[in-house]
This record gives sequence, structure tokens and C-alpha cells, in this order.
Amino acid sequence: MTSITNLVDGFQRFREQHFESNDSLYQQLVKEGQTPNTLVVACCDSRVDPALVLDCAPGDLFVIRNVANLVPPSQSRAGHHGTTAAIEYAVRNLSVEHIIVLGHAHCGGITTLVETGGVHNPDSYIADWMHLVETARASVVADFPNATIEEQIQACEQRAILVSLNNLMTFPWVKERVESGTLTLHGWYFDIKLGRLLQFDTKTCKFEVMISTKSRDNVKSE
Repeated sequence: MTSITNLVDGFQRFREQHFESNDSLYQQLVKEGQTPNTLVVACCDSRVDPALVLDCAPGDLFVIRNVANLVPPSQSRAGHHGTTAAIEYAVRNLSVEHIIVLGHAHCGGITTLVETGGVHNPDSYIADWMHLVETARASVVADFPNATIEEQIQACEQRAILVSLNNLMTFPWVKERVESGTLTLHGWYFDIKLGRLLQFDTKTCKFEVMISTKSRDNVKSE
């Protein structure tokens, strides 16, 4: 388990790499500001760091992390909407060209939702949040009544991604850019057990394993 001392030591190594060497990355980011091309909505799960999983450098991604990587639908202005505010900033201020909803296997929020049979605790912030994808859970149970609990959880993890993609389209400034071709939405699923990345294919309506450009080149060369 990482201790506070380990974190401070880690910062020192980070500082030595980026601020005490000839590395000009952060100087450039400070001078020119951030210009990420992609927004990633990911889970808070400590095993699913988008920058680490996708091997990105500082400044490459604008990242939102919350329980179960959910996007709420457009709602009234009342209340506090952290995820929505961040999406708005990425789209309207940073003009990102891609939004990836990055789900993952063994998600605690989805697992609890499926295992408990839905949202039942009115005193829990988590339960209230997970209600956003109750439709995904209900549809999985209806479509796969004889599946194992593990199979239902995985199906729900993937269908929850689709719910978030649909919710993104309820925001006028997202819908407008998608329809104009300046913004593309992606549904990705990280299998943390097998180390695979899947993408929702709108043609097959399934999550298909993604193959990197390098992998394709290797296949061709063989």
C-alpha cells in the first residue's frame, strides 16, 4: 500500500524529471495553456487511471472521474453538477473533438447495483448516483435472466456506457457539435483482467476488441 511518504518521494521524482531537467513540457503547457483533443469520462477506481492505461503525457487528456464513469442527463440548473460542468468546459471552452466514456470490468458501483437488485438506499449518495443506470441493470436482467451474476455485471458495465453516451446527447452543445461533425462520441470498455480494450461498434451493436495501429502493422508484416 502506498504511504504518504511514498507519494512525496514520487513527487520528487516527478519534479526531477519535468522541472529540474531540460524537459520543457510543463513550461510549454504553462505558456500556451492546455489544449487536449480528448475528454475521457472514467471511473474513480484506483486501477483505471486513463492517462496510465492509454499511456498519455500531461496535457493530452481532459479527464473526469466519478463513480462508475457515469454521465447524467441534462437537468435543471438547481444543485451542484460537477460532471456536467466539466463536460461543458471541455466542449465549449476547450473544444475537444472526442469524448470517450471509459468503462471497465470489475466496477464496484455496477457490481453493487446488480448484486442488490437495484437502488434501495435513500440515504446514500452512491445509491442516488447509481440510479442513473438503473435502466441498464433492468434491461440486462430482462434480456439475460439465466446468465450468471458475473455475466450480468459485465453486460451492465457495458450497457451503462451506452446510457452515458445517450445522456451526452441531451446537452444541446454536445448534440450540435456531434451533428456538425466536430465532435465524436466513443464508448470504450477496459477489461482489467485480460488487459483488453473494447469499443462499442455502432454497426454490430456490440463491444468489439480494439486493435492498435502497431498491432495491425505487425499482422500485415507477418
